[in-house]
Amino acid sequence: MNPRAFVRRHSLLTGLLAASLLVTLAGCSRAPGVPDAAVQSLNADALLKHIRTLSSDEWEGRGPGSKGEELTVKYLDDQFRGMGLEPGNPGGGYVQKVPLVGITPDPKMKLTFSGRGRTLEPKFQDDFVAWTKRVVDAAAIDAEMIFVGYGVQAPEFQWDDFKGADVKGKVIVVLINDPPVPDEKLFGGKAMTYYGRWTYKFEKAAELGAAACLIIHETERAGYPWEVVRNSWSGEQFDLSTPDKNLGRVAVEGWITGEQAAALFKLAGKDLAALKQAAVSRDFQPAPLGVRAKLAIHNTLRMVDSRNVLGKVTGSDPKLKDEYVIYVAHWDHFGIGPEVKGDKIYHGAKDNASGTAALLEIARAYKRLQTSPRRSLLFLAVTAEEQGLLGSRYYSEHPLYPLARTAAAINMDSLNVFGRTADIVMIGRGASTLDEVVEGVAREQGRTVKGDQEPEKGFFYRSDHFSFAKQGVPAFDPGAGVDYVGKPPGWGMEMRRKYTLEDYHKPSDKVKDYWDLSGAVQDSQLYFLVGYRVANDPRMPEWRPGAEFKATRDASLRQAGAGR
Repeated sequence: MNPRAFVRRHSLLTGLLAASLLVTLAGCSRAPGVPDAAVQSLNADALLKHIRTLSSDEWEGRGPGSKGEELTVKYLDDQFRGMGLEPGNPGGGYVQKVPLVGITPDPKMKLTFSGRGRTLEPKFQDDFVAWTKRVVDAAAIDAEMIFVGYGVQAPEFQWDDFKGADVKGKVIVVLINDPPVPDEKLFGGKAMTYYGRWTYKFEKAAELGAAACLIIHETERAGYPWEVVRNSWSGEQFDLSTPDKNLGRVAVEGWITGEQAAALFKLAGKDLAALKQAAVSRDFQPAPLGVRAKLAIHNTLRMVDSRNVLGKVTGSDPKLKDEYVIYVAHWDHFGIGPEVKGDKIYHGAKDNASGTAALLEIARAYKRLQTSPRRSLLFLAVTAEEQGLLGSRYYSEHPLYPLARTAAAINMDSLNVFGRTADIVMIGRGASTLDEVVEGVAREQGRTVKGDQEPEKGFFYRSDHFSFAKQGVPAFDPGAGVDYVGKPPGWGMEMRRKYTLEDYHKPSDKVKDYWDLSGAVQDSQLYFLVGYRVANDPRMPEWRPGAEFKATRDASLRQAGAGR
C-alpha cells in the first residue's frame, strides 16, 4: 500500500476514535472542559509531514552546530511564529542560546594494556571507545588498573565497592548498571537506579580522583548493542561550555567490549566471571589488575552557540498564569557519523523527529482553544539530548521561568509508530501524583497504564524529563504501550527489540513503509489532555513520600515561598 494512503487511512480511523473519546469526556464531570477541536486536530498526516522534513537527507541528522541545526531551528521558529505562539524567551525571541563545546578525538589513538610480560592493543571503535570531556588539546594516561565492581558508593544501602581503596591516578574498570542483587530492597530491585547509569560511573571516578574510567559493555545489561556505544562516542561529542573547562571531570572516559574485558582480565591472570559474581555482594573487595593502561588522546575543539527553541501560551487565570506546564522534546540527533551500510546520515526519524512533531502539533492544538488553560504552557524543543541531556540541563540550570512555579514537565521522546495500543507505559510510575492524571485520561481512552516494561535499562535517567526531575519538577515520561490492538501478545516488545537492535542510533532510523501513526496520534491526544488537566487544576502535582526528587522540590517551594 502507498505509505501516504496507509497513513491517511489511519488518520481517518484516528479521527473517529477521537470523536468517540470526546463523547466519553463530555460525560465526565471531572474534566475541566472538553477541548473538542484541539483533540480532533491532532492527526497522522501532520505528524508525518514534520517527521519526513526533519529526518530528510537535507537536514543531515540534525547535529548540534551543523547545517542541520540551522535548518531545524529555522523550521521550529517558523512553525511557532506561524501558529501564533508567543516568544518563549522574553529577551531572545523564540531561542535560548546554549553554549556548547564540540570535542573530536583523533581516531588514530592507541590504547595498550601491559602486564605480566604481555601486551594487548585494542582497536579503537572495534574494541573500545575513549574520549575526554575536558576542554583541552590533549589528554593522556599511563596508570595502573583496578577493578572496582560496579563502582558504587551507596551509603543508604550500606554498599561501597571501593572499600577505602586509593584509586587516585589509577584507571578504574567498572561493570554497567546496578549490582543485580537478589534482595529487592537493595537498589531498585530489577529497576535501575542512578547508581547504574554510565554518567554516575564517570562522576564517581572524577570525585575519587581516578585518572580514567572504563565501563565494560554488556548488551543485555546496557540495553543497547556495542554499535550504539561505538556510534555515539567515537566522533565529535558536545558538552556545556563551563568556566573551568571541565577540568573537574575525569581525564579519560570510555567503554570496552565484553570480549576485550575478558582478554584484559586474562592478561591480568584474573577470572572476570568470578569477579563479576563476587561484585554482587557487599563483601566485594577491589581487585588491582597488575596491568598498566596507556593512552593519548588528541582533540579538535570548537565552540558552538547551539539553541533551544521555545514558544509560549499565556494562561487565562491571573492567579495561575505565572505557573507553567512544560512540554519538552529534543530536536537533535547525531548528524553525520560513522558509515553503516553505505549511509552516514543519522536521520533520527523516530528518535526524535517524531517527538518534535508531536510538540509542534500539540502546541498548535492549544492555539485552537477559545480560552487558554489557567496556567501557561511552554513548548520547549531542546538541543543536544543525545550528548547527555545538555539542552534540557541548560534550561533547568538557567530557567527562563521559575522551576518552583513549573507544575510539570511532559517529555516526548520517540513516539509510537507501530499502531494503536490498549495501554500506555509510564516511566517512573508511582513517583508522583501525575499517576492519577495519566490514569484518568487513559481510562477515558479505554486504555490501561503500565509501568516501565524494561526497568533494568534505566529509561527514567535517559531523556530530558530527568533534567527537570533532578531540579524537583514532577515529570511525566511516557513510553509506547506494548499491548497492540489486533496484534498477538509479545508483538509490541518484539518490535521494540527490533528497533533497538536494527535502527536505534543508526542511520537506518528513517520513516518506514510499515509505520502506523494512529498510535502516535492516540498518544499525542493523551499528552495534550494530561497537560491540559494539570494546567487547569489549582493544585500542582507532587512527588510522593520517598521519591528521590521530593526533597529538592520541597526545598525549592519553601525558598520560593520565602521570596514572595
